[in-house]
Amino acid sequence: MTTPWGELALSRFPEDPRDRLRAWDASDEYLLRHLAEQNIPLSGTVVVVGDRWGALVTALAAHRPVQITDSYLAQEATRANLARHGAEPGDVRLLTTQDPPPERVDVLLVRVPKSLALLEDQLLRLAPAVHEGTVVVGAGMVKEIHTSTLQLFERILGPTRTSLAERKARLIFCTPQPAAERPANPWPYTYTLPDGIGAVSGRTVVNHAGVFCADRLDIGTRFFLGHLPESKGGRRVVDLGCGNGVVGTAMALANPEAEVLFVDESFQAVASAEATYKANGVPGHAEFRVGDGLAGVPAGSVDLVLNNPPFHSHQATTDSTAWRMFTGARRALRPGGELWVIGNRHLGYHVKLRRLFGNSQLVASDAKFVVLRAVRK
Repeated sequence: MTTPWGELALSRFPEDPRDRLRAWDASDEYLLRHLAEQNIPLSGTVVVVGDRWGALVTALAAHRPVQITDSYLAQEATRANLARHGAEPGDVRLLTTQDPPPERVDVLLVRVPKSLALLEDQLLRLAPAVHEGTVVVGAGMVKEIHTSTLQLFERILGPTRTSLAERKARLIFCTPQPAAERPANPWPYTYTLPDGIGAVSGRTVVNHAGVFCADRLDIGTRFFLGHLPESKGGRRVVDLGCGNGVVGTAMALANPEAEVLFVDESFQAVASAEATYKANGVPGHAEFRVGDGLAGVPAGSVDLVLNNPPFHSHQATTDSTAWRMFTGARRALRPGGELWVIGNRHLGYHVKLRRLFGNSQLVASDAKFVVLRAVRK
């Protein structure tokens, strides 16, 4: 990536030489160029929210910025990119969206996330630290910035305008205003599940901002809940890519002897899963882990993996995450252990499962979704 301070060699995490997706885009370059051309002072506390793969904080490492991210993978990519360019471990402070934000912010740089709810939550959490002298600049591709995005900045922080588009990227300029009273933060959001979906019927769901389908049960998960496998005895079950934890909670309710591991790369998701599990007073043992799929889980230690893999990485459509999840599941499962997957019919997951496991069974299907089962030989 070309920056006003030189060239940076950046990578995503985990590194894959076959992956053609870059670790930055035109909006990162536009934002950094704006900071340099306008001679914006980068003194005081510089906070970068939503840095996709650490491109921004790597470029600004000399100014000791604070990164706030919801993504474990983005945080690991940031560590690797900083190390690659000789930054010391303390040069950049790495925080998650679940950590308390800095008490004062002098420069606030925001990569606009896909989730408007996550943007709302983060701006509300940071608003008390923003003062009238804070420089606030947002960045994103044109297709990521909508009228609702600008209205959110304006409602929470102050008057907002946008730049002209360059290479399909746009900047957001916000002038913070003193606020006698700011809107209350509606997150996390709690709702009650409908009847007719098995063990979790009528149960409580807790969703932190940015977690998929924050205010209702999505149709894919609902279909999956209707076709979950029976689990008896002290089996080790993984809710892989757990989101708000509804699937893992359903398994724990149906089999209190099961040991359930909830895993997601989103800090918001794992916090939601833990809150959902605890809100329902589920008996038994559960573990909640933020990480890269099943990396770190001992090989041959799991009896059952339940998975609804994502097929987007930010704005890009890709099957790399699903492939990594399936590969990790095969390694973690004991012989005879099972991977159950739900996905859209058109994604063709049965082909990948047959390549990895040598088998794939159709458990259930409707016009949109399929539930597949693969057994570790």
